[in-house]
Amino acid sequence: MTTTTNKTIVQRFYAAVDQGDVSTVDELFAPEWVNVDPSLPPLQGLEGARTLVSMFTASFPDFTSRIELMAAEGDRVAVRAVHTGTHSGPFLGVPATGRKVTVTATGIFTCKDGKLVENRVVFDAYGLLQQLGVAP
Repeated sequence: MTTTTNKTIVQRFYAAVDQGDVSTVDELFAPEWVNVDPSLPPLQGLEGARTLVSMFTASFPDFTSRIELMAAEGDRVAVRAVHTGTHSGPFLGVPATGRKVTVTATGIFTCKDGKLVENRVVFDAYGLLQQLGVAP
């Protein structure tokens, strides 16, 4: 696949997450997909992908991602994104606070045969917990 195709796959991933659209999982994710993110529980395979795609809008119904930077080389796409939303449901064990949050994330996505096989993401989990009022 071309780097342009891989970028499109990653853009579609972010759109699916923003909408909580699990109907796109089979099309976007390979069965062997794995999520590598130290702040989230282990997620892998198509069921893990469904969990990832739906988890943010379940807690932040107005969840939105804005890609600030995207670069691709070979089978990898690097992204820096800003995410916003209102904390209206439990997230990572924190009950809903009603607070609006903004967090940044950096990810490297690996594609194979037109599908995501790995998400390697680090997001500002501590900044999120500060904004939710549960960390100093």
